[in-house]
Amino acid sequence: MKERRTPHVVVIMGVAGTGKTTVGPLLADRLGVPYAEGDDFHPPANIEKMSAGTPLTDDDRWPWLDAIGAWADGRAGKGGVVSSSALKRSYRDRLRAAAPEAVFVHLTGDRKLIEDRMSHRQGHFMPTALLDSQFATLQPLGADEAGVAVDVAGSPEEIADRAVEALSRLG
Repeated sequence: MKERRTPHVVVIMGVAGTGKTTVGPLLADRLGVPYAEGDDFHPPANIEKMSAGTPLTDDDRWPWLDAIGAWADGRAGKGGVVSSSALKRSYRDRLRAAAPEAVFVHLTGDRKLIEDRMSHRQGHFMPTALLDSQFATLQPLGADEAGVAVDVAGSPEEIADRAVEALSRLG
């Protein structure tokens, strides 16, 4: 697939286990922009909480989202890809307030497939026990939000290719 550059910051979003950390760097490579891992913006207390199987509250998430938003704002006009669950509209609104040019790629898929992938990954702090809370919290992109939904069936490379194609239709 031909590499394309984008001046946009793309937030790759979705519930845990959809492949944000795997697909994000592939998408960034295809778009010719840097990638930032959203989990790296979490304060240690958030990681400890999730590792213990406790869902984060909105108050836990605001500083994390603000840090992601600051990174995205710093990439304005230059482009970038950053992962963030961005499960709620209010979270995406917070990211857009910091980086108005941000567009979202919502990785979606069958819950059984996502749970299976989560159960086979190693070295990640998010337990499969939190998947229910993730789906319960999820508010899919609204028709008025700049973004696209991309199914996670297939290989990471296929998913990244579909994301590039879907983004190209946004203009």
